[in-house]
Amino acid sequence: MKVSDSIKLSGIAINCPDAAELAASYAEITGGRVIYTDPVWAVVDGAGGSLCLQTIPDHTPPTWPDPTVPNQTHLDLAACLARRLARVMRKR
Repeated sequence: MKVSDSIKLSGIAINCPDAAELAASYAEITGGRVIYTDPVWAVVDGAGGSLCLQTIPDHTPPTWPDPTVPNQTHLDLAACLARRLARVMRKR
């Protein structure tokens, strides 16, 4: 194995109330697949990289646009996903 001093981003982690549920949604929206789940973590793998979801008990979601609980992060999804995203959101 070659040793390197470089550090590469392996994924983005998002806190949420239910990692498995959110992972399934992101997999459906992006066309990726859920490659790992346990009681706390779930990982979605797709063409753009990995998305890691972590279940946090008593998670407080952001209240955007109300600044009471601001966004800590968000994902920008490509416009070509618009139809798939709309279909998934109608199911909710």
